[in-house]
Amino acid sequence: MNNAAPAPARTRGRPRGNPPTRESIVPVARALFLEHGYRATTLRAVAGAAGVDPALIAYHFGSKKGLFADVMQFQCANALAVDEVLGGDPATLPGRLVDAVTDLWEDADFRQLTAQGDEAAEVIREYLERELLARLVEFLGGRDATARATAVVTILGGLIYTRYLNPLPTPAALTPAQTRHILTPALRAALAPKPRTRAATGAGRRGSPTSGGGAVRS
Repeated sequence: MNNAAPAPARTRGRPRGNPPTRESIVPVARALFLEHGYRATTLRAVAGAAGVDPALIAYHFGSKKGLFADVMQFQCANALAVDEVLGGDPATLPGRLVDAVTDLWEDADFRQLTAQGDEAAEVIREYLERELLARLVEFLGGRDATARATAVVTILGGLIYTRYLNPLPTPAALTPAQTRHILTPALRAALAPKPRTRAATGAGRRGSPTSGGGAVRS
């Protein structure tokens, strides 16, 4: 008669003990996505390479799409570190923004990840909207912070599109330093607070014909 206690059943959901963290799984997944592509990489393959139960992958990331999003966002956060970019001298912020984008996109592995279909495009859009634009709005502050941040992200998005995603010959031929030189004035203008126009509007109203002012001469 076998009196040995039965082996405990494997539970789903959060593993007990001290399981590998998200950060330890992401590099393994990144290597597999680079080697095999998004569609050919399975959660089971990632779990096997990481030496974990597939349930742990599902717990941390929810799905393969969620895992891929973390891989992309981890890469973005490493190269386009918003805190570091915003934390320096305000006078050189435009150049740092351009350098952060070119540093990220000049990386061959990142370029390979971005070529993996709609999943990559969605992550890039979310990162620009939730991380860069939202943080810029908070950093700039004031009544026109959203407009200024939107202008900045639009310029950087145009850089990404015309230099990397759907490259035009002229932007693609520039060095990162030349790109910084060309775009810095536009970014500096986008970041600058917009002058108030209320006083000018009031003066215009006081000078209108209905307020007793003279007619506009032709």
